[in-house]
Amino acid sequence: MPRSLTAAVLLLLASPAVAAVGDPQVMTDHPWYPGELACSTWDRLFATQAAVYQRVTGRDCATDEDKALAAWLWRNTHYWHGEEGAEDLWGKGFGKGGDVRAREYWAGLFAHGFGLCGTTHSQWVAEMEARFGHGRGRAVGAAGHSAFEVFLTGGPYGDGKWVLLDHDLSTVVYDPTGKHLLGMKEIAADWKKLTDRGFKPERQHGWLICGLHPGDNASYARNQVAEYLAGYAGPPPTVHLRRGEVLRRYPQPGLADGKTFVFWGRNYKTGGVPGPERNLTWVNQPDAMWGSKTGPVAKAGQARFGNAVYTYTPDFASGDYKEGVVSEDDTQVTFEFQTPYVIAATPPNDAPWGIYDPGCKNGLVVRGKADCRVSVSVDRGRTWLDGGKLSDNPDLTQEAKGYRQYWLRLHAGAKALAGSGLTVTTVCQANAAVMPRLKDGGSAVTFAAGGRGLVSAGPTLPQAAAHVVAGTFDSPAVTLEVRTPRGEPAVEVYAAAHVRSSSPPDPKVKYQVEWSADGGKTWRPVVKDWSVNRQGDEPKDFWSQSFCWGNAAVPGDSAVSTVRVRFRNDGGKQYARAEVHVAYRLPRTDPTEVTFAWSDDAGEHTASHVFGGKADEKPWLVPAGKNTRTRWVELRAKR
Repeated sequence: MPRSLTAAVLLLLASPAVAAVGDPQVMTDHPWYPGELACSTWDRLFATQAAVYQRVTGRDCATDEDKALAAWLWRNTHYWHGEEGAEDLWGKGFGKGGDVRAREYWAGLFAHGFGLCGTTHSQWVAEMEARFGHGRGRAVGAAGHSAFEVFLTGGPYGDGKWVLLDHDLSTVVYDPTGKHLLGMKEIAADWKKLTDRGFKPERQHGWLICGLHPGDNASYARNQVAEYLAGYAGPPPTVHLRRGEVLRRYPQPGLADGKTFVFWGRNYKTGGVPGPERNLTWVNQPDAMWGSKTGPVAKAGQARFGNAVYTYTPDFASGDYKEGVVSEDDTQVTFEFQTPYVIAATPPNDAPWGIYDPGCKNGLVVRGKADCRVSVSVDRGRTWLDGGKLSDNPDLTQEAKGYRQYWLRLHAGAKALAGSGLTVTTVCQANAAVMPRLKDGGSAVTFAAGGRGLVSAGPTLPQAAAHVVAGTFDSPAVTLEVRTPRGEPAVEVYAAAHVRSSSPPDPKVKYQVEWSADGGKTWRPVVKDWSVNRQGDEPKDFWSQSFCWGNAAVPGDSAVSTVRVRFRNDGGKQYARAEVHVAYRLPRTDPTEVTFAWSDDAGEHTASHVFGGKADEKPWLVPAGKNTRTRWVELRAKR
C-alpha cells in the first residue's frame, strides 16, 4: 500500500464497523440455468453437474468416466466459442507484453462465458485438477485446434489413461466397441474412421461426434503439443454489496433501454446487435444435446453476452459510505471496487476490436454535484489518472475498461460530499448462463450470503507489483503482502503464479507457495512440493510455461488482517506474474432485497423479496406463466 495512504487508513480503521452484504448469491429451480449459487464453488458445481447428468442420461456419477462426461455436458451448455476481450495482464496495453490468454477459471466462466478453443481448455485444467487430482487435465495441440484430455482411472482405464474431452468442438470418441473413451494419440492414428458420425453411432451412448459440425473431425488428424497446468483457479466469484449499492444483472444485451450495448469482446454485429455472439452452440438449447443426431440448430444470436450493473450511492450523512472506503481524510475519500465480472465498454466505432480504441464509454460513470476533482487508479493506488470534475459527470470507462477492480478518489472530504448526490455506475460483462432464470409455471428462489469480501493483488502485473515486499518478478522467488481493506479478519488466502517452467517441463522441480501471518517469521503451506506431473502418453512438443495455484484457510481463532505470500522453487524457474487474493469476514450481514423482472404470456412482471441471510430461510416462490423470459435479477443491500 502506498505510504501516502497510511495515515488516512489508520483514521479510517478507528471508525465504527458497519455492515454490508458479503457474497450474496441466488439460485432458482430452473433445470439448466439456476444461477450462481448452483456453480460458484467446486462442491456446488460438481453436485449440480451430477444432478444434471443423472437427469439427462439416467446414470449416476460413480466412475471417473461419468464424472468427466458430466463436467463436459455442463461446460457445453454453459460456455460457448467466441473471442473475449483481453486483460492488460502485463501493464503494456491490451494484447501486449506476453501471454494474454484468459487462463483463470472463475473469471472465464463468470465474466465471459465464452472463449476460443485454447482459452476454454486452458481454463478447464483447473476444474479437472479440483475434480480428479493433480495433473489430471491438459490442453493438447491438434490440427489447427487446441483440444483437451483428461486422465481417467478405474474400470477399462486401469491405472490411468488420457482420453479426449473436447468441449469446444463438443466431442468425445469411444472405441469401436463402445466400452471406453479414446485419447488423441489413438484417434489421430485412424481419425477419419473414428470421428465419422456414421461409424457405429451406437458406440457413442448418445453423444454425437463433432457435435457442432461434422467437418470439425479433421482437427483430430494430429497430436502435437501437451500443455500441462495451462490454466488455474483463483478465488470463487465474490460480490461485496455495500449499503446504497444495487447489482442488477441482464441475461440479454441492451441494458434497461434495450439499446445500450456494453461488452468486452469481439464485435460481431450479428443481427444488428453489437458485441460477442455465437450462432452454433448448445447454450440456450441444452435439452437437444444428448441423443442428437444432427447437432444444434444454428440461429443468429443463439448465445450472447450478459451484463452486471452496479449502481452505488454512498450515504455520507450516516457513515454508511465507510463500507467501501480504503482511505479518507479532510481532503479526499477513496473508494474501492472489485467484481468477479469484467468492466465493459461501449466502443466508439463498429470495428471488430473497437473496445481497445480510445473514446469508449458507459463502463464507469460518476455523477454528482460537488465541485471537486475525481481520480481513478487501476493498479492499487500506484498511479492515478485524472478524471476531471465531479460536477461534469465524468465517464471513466477508458481508464477502467477491461479490469476487475479500481480505486476511485474524490478530492474532497466526507462533509463536503454529503450533499453531492454521488452515484457511481459500473457496467460489467457477465455470462448469462450462470445468472438465475425463472422457469415456466413459477420458480422457487433460494438465497445465501457467505459474509465474505475479497481483496486482490492481481491478476495484472502492476496490481501485484504494488504489493511486492521481497524478491522480484522475473526471478525464482517473490513475496507479496496484502492487507484487508479496512482491517477485517482474513479467512482464506488464494494464490497463483505464472511460471516459465521450460519445454519440456522438468517434473523433478518442486514449487512452493507459502503464507505468513506474522510478517514472514513463520510460514505455512498453500501449495507444497507442486510439480509438473507428466504421465501417460505424450506428444513430442510442450508448452514452455505453467501455473501453480492453491488456497489455504486462515485459522478462525486468529485476528489476521495482513498476509504475506511467498512463491519459490528449487529449479531456478522464473515467476513471470503472480497474484494473491485474500477473502475476509465482514462484521455482520445486512438483509438483501432480491427482485426478478420477467415476461410471460400474461405480460411483464416484477416481484421482490427480502432475505435475512439465515441458513434455514425458506425459498421464495415466484409465480410465472408460460413462455417465461427472465429480463433481469437485482440484489440490493438493505439497512
